[in-house]
Amino acid sequence: MYAVIKAGGKQHKVKAGDVIEIELVKGADEDSVKFTPILVVDDDGATHFGKDLGRAVVKGKLLGEQKGEKVKVFKYKSKTGYARHQGHRQSYTLVEIQDISLGRPARSKAASKEAASTDEATATPSSEGAGAKTPAS
Repeated sequence: MYAVIKAGGKQHKVKAGDVIEIELVKGADEDSVKFTPILVVDDDGATHFGKDLGRAVVKGKLLGEQKGEKVKVFKYKSKTGYARHQGHRQSYTLVEIQDISLGRPARSKAASKEAASTDEATATPSSEGAGAKTPAS
């Protein structure tokens, strides 16, 4: 089972046990986090999207923070002496994906059979000849 989640303006394809880098999220290590804007869930060949994901949740655990690669910016114009140096390192949060759930209530087979039998028992029986006309006497 995998899911496509949206976190920090980016989309990530995740499955249980994956460790991903997302934009910086404030929180202590070992805190749990829920990703609710889920775009797609594939459940062993059955793909769910849109309204099917109303209750779907991806749960993760914060592992810590780290910094990405340094990006160097250098502006230069020849013959004028104009040169500017700038660097940037983006901070990321590491998240371990623990669980992907569709949010459907779990039903046992016995509960399903019981619900089906009560539906049959409460159904109104149709009366025979309710729509048939009787001759006038």
